[in-house]
Amino acid sequence: MRTDTPVLTKLDNYTPYPFEIDQVHLDFSLEPTATRVRAKMQVRRVSDGAFVLDGQKLKLNSIKLDGTPLAESDYVVTDDTLTITKVPSKFVLETDVTIDPSSNTALSGLYISGGRFCSQCEATGFRNITYWPDRPDVMSRFHVRMDADKAAYPILLSNGTPGDTGDAGNGRHFAEWDDPHPKPSYLFALCAGDYDVWRDDFTTMNGDHVDLGVYVDKGQAERAKWAMESLKASMKWDEKRFGRCYDLGVFNIVAVRDFNFGAMENKGLNIFNSAYVLADPDSATDADFEAIESIVGHEYFHNWTGNRITCRDWFQLCLKEGLTVFRDQEFSSDLRSRPVQRIKDVMRLRSRQFAEDGGPLAHPVRPDTYGSIDNLYTATVYEKGSELIRALTVLIGDEAFNKGMQIYFDEFDGTASTIEDFYSCFEKSSGRDLSQYRRWYSQAGTPEVTVKEDWDEAAKTLTISLSQKTPPTPRQSEKKPVPIPLRTALLDGKGGHADAEGWTDGETVLVLDSEHKTFKVKLAEGADRPLLSINRQFSAPVRVRRDLSTEALLELAAAETDPFNTWDSFQTLARTEIFRLLDEPQSPPDSELVEALADAVRHYRSDDPAFAALLTALPDIGELFQHREPVDPAGLDDARKRLRKALAENLKNDAEAVLSEPSPTPFKPSPEQAGTRALRSAMIGLTGALATSDAADRLKALYEAAPNMTESLACLRTLVPLPGAQRDAVINDFYEKWKDNALVIDKWFAVQAGQGTADDAKRLSEHPDYDLSNPNRVRSVAAAFAMTNLAAFHARDGKGHRVVGEIISKIDNRNPALAARLLTSFEQWSKLEPTAKASAKKVLEDLRDQDLSKNAQDIVARALE
Repeated sequence: MRTDTPVLTKLDNYTPYPFEIDQVHLDFSLEPTATRVRAKMQVRRVSDGAFVLDGQKLKLNSIKLDGTPLAESDYVVTDDTLTITKVPSKFVLETDVTIDPSSNTALSGLYISGGRFCSQCEATGFRNITYWPDRPDVMSRFHVRMDADKAAYPILLSNGTPGDTGDAGNGRHFAEWDDPHPKPSYLFALCAGDYDVWRDDFTTMNGDHVDLGVYVDKGQAERAKWAMESLKASMKWDEKRFGRCYDLGVFNIVAVRDFNFGAMENKGLNIFNSAYVLADPDSATDADFEAIESIVGHEYFHNWTGNRITCRDWFQLCLKEGLTVFRDQEFSSDLRSRPVQRIKDVMRLRSRQFAEDGGPLAHPVRPDTYGSIDNLYTATVYEKGSELIRALTVLIGDEAFNKGMQIYFDEFDGTASTIEDFYSCFEKSSGRDLSQYRRWYSQAGTPEVTVKEDWDEAAKTLTISLSQKTPPTPRQSEKKPVPIPLRTALLDGKGGHADAEGWTDGETVLVLDSEHKTFKVKLAEGADRPLLSINRQFSAPVRVRRDLSTEALLELAAAETDPFNTWDSFQTLARTEIFRLLDEPQSPPDSELVEALADAVRHYRSDDPAFAALLTALPDIGELFQHREPVDPAGLDDARKRLRKALAENLKNDAEAVLSEPSPTPFKPSPEQAGTRALRSAMIGLTGALATSDAADRLKALYEAAPNMTESLACLRTLVPLPGAQRDAVINDFYEKWKDNALVIDKWFAVQAGQGTADDAKRLSEHPDYDLSNPNRVRSVAAAFAMTNLAAFHARDGKGHRVVGEIISKIDNRNPALAARLLTSFEQWSKLEPTAKASAKKVLEDLRDQDLSKNAQDIVARALE
């Protein structure tokens, strides 16, 4: 039993590293069980302090200072550090270590995946490769040489520009790589193995030629074509949107099956989870194509926001990640439907980040402490961090924002910077003091904005009263007001905007920068009372509270000119109705609401099928969790299904009409085709929601006729909750058809875990194809069950909690980062109704009493705090 708590790292304790390492030469002799790493670094002192290097699981063979071997009395080695007690002001340090990549199941540092060498160094993996000051503010130029068995590892890749290659004797060969750009150790990358490669090239706006390569498993090169197209689109977009072009002659992507994250932005050599590289029309869904496009863009955009300008310390993680998420969301919005993309981004924010902000794991976008850096890669840092950049654009305007970004690129290129550095650029471009805005970064929690209206008919004046409040979060009971920019319009109820003094075309931005604020709006003579549309396009990451009746919300939804607020109005109506059905289990769903929602789907069905599909998606259980306490997930699930069934009955003829039309062929991952398939998939889901005796037969027939993976998977997903021969036949057929495609079988596992019971999750975790060593496969069961199937995960019998607890216990000693990520599924346990709450708490306490990793221990301690 472990009783100690993780030692906290504190932002206030930051001090610059007292040495700079201008250059380093790394020499790798690659062997799966005994790789030798020789490092030769040029070091100079810049301030007072000891020379301490990080290092874990390294066998130190030798160490030299300025060519002279050091005696053991000259240095101190611990499990985590190497300290040299006396060093001159300028020196060359040489170290020789041996590591065992084959035993690296944590997948941090250098490890073996599919018989090939692969590295992952963010956040602190480089210390598992060699001794180094493993922190982002130490930036060096890296020269890499590696040698390996030529037959087993014919391709040798690292960061930067390729140099000499040749024969190294004894069946081995070597390759050298040189990165001219200083970088921190977390951006180091190395890959070695036998790959197929999809090649292309790109010419930058400066006329520079860039060779592009996507390295994949043998026989998979054709499936890398979309990733390559996405890369070229990203490069072109960043030039056009931000004026930034690529700065090396080579850009490579390597796809690996065993990877803890989605991808990694290492300079010039991005390493990707193969799930976000490999795609073809037969085996990939539209969501897969969209994810590849977005993630390839995200990692490429890091070249400037993360690599050329990195973060001073890990507390500034949001600086590179939040900003780059904003950039990849803008990229996707420009390539696809901006309104649809915005809704998808907000759905993800509300289901993941709002839940995080409302639970025991809440933390500021830039926290002041952390227990384990791996646990800081959260929705708050990424998604909320992005929303703060977006809200900044609303607050200061696009022109000042774009000017500020250019100042940032120009002034901080080649540096490790901070949030303060970043915002200083926008203070220069806008002439505004943004110190109050930076409160967003130091306060956890989701602000709640209450809106009240008062209409003076005689004076034709609308008074808008706004107030804000942020609920207490762990270690932060008192909150200060933050500037909240709210895009606002006055609707005339006729499809247009009302005229108002000082507003442009009936629109403006209201900035709520204190606890309470009142705005008086004068309308034209003879005007009727306008309808207030607020937080348009979700301009600020807040909850908006308005005391509006169902009739008023329906009127507002019908009058809206902002697609996001149209969707959001129906989401508010559906959420309210689900809670009413929970409280009144014998009551039928509101027919007026169902008819209005169905009419909206019909209205958009032809012109914008992707938007119509989103309208059919009721708030999920995770989002509903945040609006009531204690929470009965099973009851919410039942109430939600009743409303969904009523909508399906109303849209039954429409569903038949949509599904009777042929799916677009040949398959193209275009926004237009994807929108059509999204609506078809939504109608497949509604067909299953009818729960009629012939629904399973109809779904099986649709599955057998499905011409693409998007619709095949939609049928499988809809059939899984419907026990019977049809379901079993489709599950078995899908497996037999795709059992040799690991990425598709991940989907097969995830659909069953995401729609089934705890017994199903347990069964899947014992399936012969389940693999504890592969994060994708573990997530396809444990994460799909615990994070998307909340009614089953939080069932009163406690089976769901125990199944996931057992998986976490098994995985923790192999892959601590993965175990900690799975533990976050318990983040809302304290909101559960008493029986499920007690079950979740018992599992967390049992895990706490085990000898957990630092990563997992940190999450458990905070969850139970």
